[in-house]
Amino acid sequence: MTVFKTFLKILNKNKYIVIMYTAILLIFGGFNFQSNEQSMSFVATKPKVMIINKDDSKFTKNFVKYISKNSKIVKIENDKEKINDALFYREISYVIYIPDNYGEDFLNGKDITLDVKKTGNYESSLAEMLISRYLKVAKTYRNSISDEELLIDKINETLSLKTNIEITSKLDTSALSRVAFYYNFASYSFLACLIYVICLILSIFNGEKVRKRTLISSTSYKKTNRILLLSNCLYASVVWLLYVIVSFILMGDIMLTTNGIIYMINSFIFVLCATTLAFFLGSIFNKKEAINGVMNVVAIGSSFLCGAFVPQSMLPDFVLNIGKFIPTYYYIVNNDIVSTLEKYDFNSMKDIYINMGIMLVFSIAFIILANIISSKKQKIA
Repeated sequence: MTVFKTFLKILNKNKYIVIMYTAILLIFGGFNFQSNEQSMSFVATKPKVMIINKDDSKFTKNFVKYISKNSKIVKIENDKEKINDALFYREISYVIYIPDNYGEDFLNGKDITLDVKKTGNYESSLAEMLISRYLKVAKTYRNSISDEELLIDKINETLSLKTNIEITSKLDTSALSRVAFYYNFASYSFLACLIYVICLILSIFNGEKVRKRTLISSTSYKKTNRILLLSNCLYASVVWLLYVIVSFILMGDIMLTTNGIIYMINSFIFVLCATTLAFFLGSIFNKKEAINGVMNVVAIGSSFLCGAFVPQSMLPDFVLNIGKFIPTYYYIVNNDIVSTLEKYDFNSMKDIYINMGIMLVFSIAFIILANIISSKKQKIA
């Protein structure tokens, strides 16, 4: 009981740390919600294309007409330097060079590759898709139709066909992506709050005077460690509950769905893992200056390496391979899976279970290592 009371006194002095990192989470979460609200609506866009055409055949004219209909044609002087500048400043996204006799050569079965220049952004990809679609249809009909006008009519008829798309998924991906961002970023706040406070508390209990008094008392170091670990778990549970309440306030009813519940369970397991990690680090580092450095390295480092700040889909493979040695990686992988999860059977959730299991294995390993280090320190004392 004495250990627990002392724990609470130290915790009370450091409550502002929790408040500070909660505020950081709310600020960055708020920015994300605003940007998501602005970017979730779909607006059809046409790529900005420049066509340099040296052919005058009917086939080529129809090809240019199709591109013009489905894109925004930009006219710029046919000068290499000016075209490069226009591409650089995104005044155009795609330049098509159509050579002389292109239509005749195409109808005669020659597959001439069009020279192009592109920016590499999504508009250039869309322009490339339009060209590929037209030429693919044209090549299909070219094998059976020799008349140019009939070929053009068949191409236009096929390209005019449209498919009605019916969205059958009832998953609110917009809301779930916001939840995923919140809980991904929360990994940083969890680690910072838990590592700093728990390590600071343990540094006091591991101080020379307190450690010697513990040695001569009737309480063994194992029992003391057990009480401290349970106290730390209680503190971590309160922090977790605070962040869950905040997520309900920010996200609303989406947190009551199955996906929302999985987010909460996943975050709770991560918090347990972060608590044992903090307990392990606290058994090694006893000085406040060292604790500050360790907290920053672990919290910020794992956030960058594992996708808390930058989505994992945008990180290079070598960074993700390093992240696989950190529990945060598996926590964030789960969050990303849940954002698109529609079925809740074993096969659909198999990866989630595996990642949760990996986090629990990390937790057990941290506890064992912390007890080994504490045992050795007791013998040295």
